Amino acid sequence: MSTSDGSPVGGVEHTTHIPAIDVDTEEMSSADVSAVEQLPAGSAMLLVQRGPDAGSRFLLDSDAVTIGRHPDSDIFLDDISVSRRHATFERSGTGYSVTDLGSLNGTYVNRDRIDGAIALSGGDEVQVGKYRLIYFAGAAGQGVTA
Repeated sequence: MSTSDGSPVGGVEHTTHIPAIDVDTEEMSSADVSAVEQLPAGSAMLLVQRGPDAGSRFLLDSDAVTIGRHPDSDIFLDDISVSRRHATFERSGTGYSVTDLGSLNGTYVNRDRIDGAIALSGGDEVQVGKYRLIYFAGAAGQGVTA
């Protein structure tokens, strides 16, 4: 805290902790929270947080789910920044992992470009082209965070 001239109040400097806030994180709607809470055991959901179709939800409920710009993809993302066959999500005993399929722009988990299969945890951000998707796991998967 300081006076108008910038000097500390009472001659003592005070440090106030301000929690880090991710400027890209937005509040989830009550419908999204409800969808996450009702995820069946062993399934997961991707919520489009940023990019075209923000707010869209994709259910991961099979052993392998493909994502890409090809119309036959399980999750079709119609944007030039997404490769035709961009990535795949694979179910394991603890949840899902994501693997980039040699896409031009890469696949990122929590803003780190991945090379190989990466296990996902609840709340992880998966970026595919312009799309930023938040991963939420069902009851049998890893922890769900909101």
